[in-house]
Amino acid sequence: MENIYDLANNLERAIRALPEYQAVKTAKEAVDADAAAKGLWEEFLVAQNKIQALIQSGQMPSPEDQAEMTALGDKIEKNSILKAYFTNQQALGVYVADLERIIFKPLQELAE
Repeated sequence: MENIYDLANNLERAIRALPEYQAVKTAKEAVDADAAAKGLWEEFLVAQNKIQALIQSGQMPSPEDQAEMTALGDKIEKNSILKAYFTNQQALGVYVADLERIIFKPLQELAE
């Protein structure tokens, strides 16, 4: 059997070679090159982290926090650069979810 670390490194290289990965990389470069898109992306990350911190501490986001995320989502939908970035992330996410399911299947079986 091949060394498990070699398999993991091969998987990393295979992921980087995926067209979906390359599309996300290109879309991220476009976000970074556009000041408006980058600013909106950073604003989104701050709001997302705030909500995640609230949830992790057992609190529910306030209606204002939820409205802020909705407004940011609307702005992102209207920004073609960020919309492409999210769309490409979702396509890559399909692979990530499938890989996660496959990799963790033996561990889940042990827990049953």
